[in-house]
Amino acid sequence: MTQMTPRSVTKVFTAAPSQDGDGVALRRAFPGAELMDLDPFLLLDHLGPTSLAPGEARGFPPHPHRGFETVTYLLDGEMQHRDSWGNHETIRPGDVQWMTAGSGLVHSELPGETLVRDGGTLQGFQLWVNLPKKDKMTAPRYQDTPASAIPVVRNPEATVTAKVIAGETLGTKGVIETRIPILYLHLTLEPGSGFEQAIPKSRNAFAYVIEGTGEFNKIVAQNQQVVLFDRGGEGVRIANPGPARLSLLLLAGEPIGQPVARYGPFVMNSKEELVQAVDDYQQGRMGVLA
Repeated sequence: MTQMTPRSVTKVFTAAPSQDGDGVALRRAFPGAELMDLDPFLLLDHLGPTSLAPGEARGFPPHPHRGFETVTYLLDGEMQHRDSWGNHETIRPGDVQWMTAGSGLVHSELPGETLVRDGGTLQGFQLWVNLPKKDKMTAPRYQDTPASAIPVVRNPEATVTAKVIAGETLGTKGVIETRIPILYLHLTLEPGSGFEQAIPKSRNAFAYVIEGTGEFNKIVAQNQQVVLFDRGGEGVRIANPGPARLSLLLLAGEPIGQPVARYGPFVMNSKEELVQAVDDYQQGRMGVLA
């Protein structure tokens, strides 16, 4: 460990159980009673882990988006993405889809054919990242990144493994381009190990514990809990004091600092822009997905 001054933890809370789509079981870290958003992050859902019998798999039927980005990171199972721009992609374990909805589209995320036929485990994450006003009406864009292309790095002792979805850690940069500075790491710490990540003081940061028990600047959090950090230090300090492996997401982002107007799947800067988004969707200007 270095002499870095770590950020303090301001809050620890458990992600609330919920459902979305056509009945997909999930844990919603936010928005909710504990936290509405953490600029630039708008939502984090932990899908599953759910064991599914053959024919039980469910997903997210066609729905629109405008004004932000959705990031799907799958740990188990498979999901099929289709949209009104003609894109069709299957997301498998370890894959990441970073979708810039921008000016708007209609898409669906449904269980893959193998998962429907054979059953299995579904687990993953969906993150919503806000867009600055200047980018809200940009053309939609996809960065479909297979697991094989996402950098994985370990510390010299091989006790900490980091999957670099966005940003940089342990001297390794992610390959996904972001509109604003974003750090998105999936960390695994072996028992007794520790990890430090430098984060500029201007950025908001939080962690989500997937499994195990971690210490965040000596504050304990367990699986399915969210850890919020202040901006008082130069980074975050994480330790695994328990007998089992610790798995977590660590995210940080530069705040946009602009008004946020939300209505379901639309995130704009004003009520008038939301009304326009609803009208554009209803009139088919975002396309149609049969």
